[in-house]
Amino acid sequence: MQEILSIVSLSLGSIIAIFLLTKLMGYRQMSQMSMFDYINGITIGSIAAEMATSLDEHFTQPLVAMVVYALAALFLSWLSSKSIRARQVIEGAPLVLLSGGELYRKNLKKAKIDVSEFLIQCRVNGYFDISKLEAAILEGDGKISFLPKVSDRPLTPSDLNLTPEQDYMVANVIIDGKIRRENLRHTGNDEKWLQRQIKGQGASSIEDILLATCDANNKVTVFMKETKKKPVDLLM
Repeated sequence: MQEILSIVSLSLGSIIAIFLLTKLMGYRQMSQMSMFDYINGITIGSIAAEMATSLDEHFTQPLVAMVVYALAALFLSWLSSKSIRARQVIEGAPLVLLSGGELYRKNLKKAKIDVSEFLIQCRVNGYFDISKLEAAILEGDGKISFLPKVSDRPLTPSDLNLTPEQDYMVANVIIDGKIRRENLRHTGNDEKWLQRQIKGQGASSIEDILLATCDANNKVTVFMKETKKKPVDLLM
């Protein structure tokens, strides 16, 4: 029993340590992580698992190792923000894979990407004919950016000399039956105004609302917790 309690306490400690170190290092999506970030994250996770099962009471050693890895990641992140050359070494420099209708075999080989894999990435991004591409660049995070030719890109309002009205983010004023007062205050309205708006849309109580949003024109959209509509079954 003593051993189980020790494992539980050490596991909770490792979870708290990972949480704090993640907060310290900042948030990055998987697609935004460099190879070093990815390997560093795996290493910290492995050390945390070792810390959770350190029954010989030497849990401070893996904890110190986790902190060292986190500080190293922070230092390299700071160094990347201060030096372009360091950023290119740490995160990798972009590689031009295609430009002006010419595939760069040397850069494809350097990126460890063969032509078949490159064509797959083109199709995944909606380009089944690479002759419609002006350029393709491999970014430092391993993601390929595509630039279509002007004649093959979608029309934009500026092409038609149109000036559509700018869209703005909506404010979530009710979530899970609770008013988000700070968001509501940013819209310039109060709770009495909100009550009138939701009643005008058939909602009798705020607790019955799953989500309510307010746009820049003070238009409130309400999504109820319970709905009479039957969910649509998707055919597989």
